[in-house]
Parts: sequence; C-alpha cells; structure tokens
Amino acid sequence: MTKTEKLINGGPLADLRVIEMGVLLAGPFCGQLLGDYGAEVIKIEQPGVGDPMRDWGQEKPHGKSLWWPVIARNKKSITLNAREKEGQEIIKELVKDADILIENFRPGTMEKWNLGYEELSKINPGLIMVRVTGFGQSGPYSPQAGYGSIGEAMGGLRYIIGEPDRPPSRAGISIGDALAATFGTLGALTAIHARETTGRGQVVDSAIYEAVFGMMESLIPEYQHGGYVRERTGSILPNVAPANAYPTKDGEYLIAANQDTVFKRLAAAMGQPELADDERYATHGARGDVQQELDDMVSDWTRTMTSAELREKLNEHGVPNGKIFTAPDMLEDEHYAARDAIVSIPHKIFDNIKMQNVFPKMSETQGKVRWAGPELGEHNDHVYGDILNMDESTIKDYKEKGII
Repeated sequence: MTKTEKLINGGPLADLRVIEMGVLLAGPFCGQLLGDYGAEVIKIEQPGVGDPMRDWGQEKPHGKSLWWPVIARNKKSITLNAREKEGQEIIKELVKDADILIENFRPGTMEKWNLGYEELSKINPGLIMVRVTGFGQSGPYSPQAGYGSIGEAMGGLRYIIGEPDRPPSRAGISIGDALAATFGTLGALTAIHARETTGRGQVVDSAIYEAVFGMMESLIPEYQHGGYVRERTGSILPNVAPANAYPTKDGEYLIAANQDTVFKRLAAAMGQPELADDERYATHGARGDVQQELDDMVSDWTRTMTSAELREKLNEHGVPNGKIFTAPDMLEDEHYAARDAIVSIPHKIFDNIKMQNVFPKMSETQGKVRWAGPELGEHNDHVYGDILNMDESTIKDYKEKGII
C-alpha cells in the first residue's frame, strides 16, 4: 500500500504515531482528535488502575463508563508503570519511532520521571511533545494544580455565564479541557508541518486558561478602550436583538434576526413589515437599545404557534431559527441522520454504542471511529510483541515485576 493509499484508507494522519500519557480529559481529548483522523494512538495507562476516565460519567450500566468509549475511541491501550526506571526505558523505546507525545501532568512530572523534552528529544529530535496543563509550563502559577474549571474561571468564561442576578455558573460540559486539547492538537499539527522544513520537533505548551481566554472575543479591548466589563446576561447578548429563545405553544424556540436584512424578513413573517422601516428598529444599534421591548414583541407573536408552525413560517421567510436540542432530539432528527452525525460502534458490553461522529467532514480523507475505547491493556501483546519486538519471556518478566 502506497503512502497515498494509506492516508485515503486509514485517514489523513495514518502515517503518525502518537504516545498518549495523559489522563482524564484535556490530554486524552487531544489524543481522540488525532486518532479520529487516523493517527495510531498508543495510550499508556497505569497497570491495574488505568485512566480515571474509565470510571467517570453520570450513568454506568453494567458498571461501565459511557464516557470512556468516546474519549478513548480509536486508541490502543497498554499498561506501563512510568514511575519505575524500567518502565521509563520502555517509553523511550516507544518514543524512538513516535511523532507526537501527549502528556497533561503537572509541570515537572515528566522531568522527574526522566522523560522531559530535553531527554526525549535526544532520542528522537523530531518528536513533538504536547503538554496540556492548567497554567502552562512557565509563569508563577505553573506549579499549581489546575483543572478545567479553574482555567475556565481564570480565562474569563465563568464570570460571564449565567443569569445577572446569580453567582457565576458553568457550562454543562468540560469546555476548558476540550479547548486546551483542541489548541494542543492545532499546535501538534502545526509543529508537524514545521518539522517538514526544519527536521526538528518542538514543545506545544497548551494552557487551559489561555485556551479559554483565546475564545473571549473583544473582552480585553472593550475594557481597555471602552471601560466596559462584560457581565452575565443570561440567554441574551447585550445589544444583539432579536436573538433569544422565545416561547411557543409547546416549548421554546431560538430565533436569530439581529442583522438588518434578517430583521426585515422577520418583520415580514410577523405580518408587520413596517417595523423594519421604523427608526426604533431599523438598525442593529437601534434594536440593541430596545432589546427587551423587541423580545416581548417577538414573544407575543411566537406563543400563538406551535414550534412546527413557527419553524415553517420562519423558514418560509429565510429567518435563522432552531429548536433547543436534547439527546433524544438528536437521535430522531433527520438532518443528524442525513449527515451521519451520530455513528453506532460495536462494543463488547453495550453491543452497539452510539456517539458523535468525526468532525469536520473531509471531501477526500475523512476520519472515522474505527473502534470504541479499549479494555485496559488490550493491546499489550501487539505493542510489546509486534512493535517493540519483545519476546514472551521478557513480557512475562515485566508483568511479574509490575512494570507492564
């Protein structure tokens, strides 16, 4: 099979080998993203213990996490004790032919294990090391423990989420970890591209607080030049109207008509085209000044219809709209189905488990979910025997010592 055929059949990253040493979310999500597009991801887990994600999640039928099959999909699991010298030497052997190593321990941990970048780059000068932490590898906060929630707070996201009359809230997902992993993946692929020219690898330092901060739009210049501090505003964005969830006879429905041309179409849908010419509503800025008034007006109109009736009316006039989806909605929706946004993957315990597909979609080299999260140490024989060429007696000896 040629390299081109391998990439087309196995995914655009099928020529990359990734060593994942992270636990929980931020590091492993980076590994998931790379694995989704075909990279060979070898996940190292502590013998007899494994990644704590194996036990996380709201629901655990059969005593098994439903989170693990997703976060560990497309990965090979091996058990290896990185705290022992012999385990560290095995990791170094794996690093020789690796392209990327992912870790999300507190800064200094890898160095304590003699696995810092300075040491590993001597073995493999082309190695890219993705280091995901709460505060980064440098700076006065770097030694501190930092989970996603702390990074979300420091990055500015927590302060602006929630209702204005209540304390700061949180997103219902681990968005800080996911953003740091996404930026880490972007950095890894950028470093792979740079390596084609320089021949050298490098460290990708992805801090959770910086990944969150990077998504905070114009928050800083708004304060610097306008003296404005963004506050919690509930379901609206200040001065962006109408763009809210509005009541119908059978629930709530989102409408986004804050652009001048779109508001004109909404006014026509409401049977009040003259609103678009009224100076109080004609421009984006003017509508922002009467945001509550507009929301009340739109609500009075939407509550006269069911969601289906409202959707038909809005689509007829080209007004962006949509229902607020839950998991059952996603599983029943025709658009989700048409785009294969949800896939069903074979699983030893759950028979078939449904999960989100690989995004974004590629026209020629689409990634895919090849298998769900593996059992602990499921790929020991393959990695130690086939990749590192250990004989059976050596593998047995390491097992007896608790190294693997």
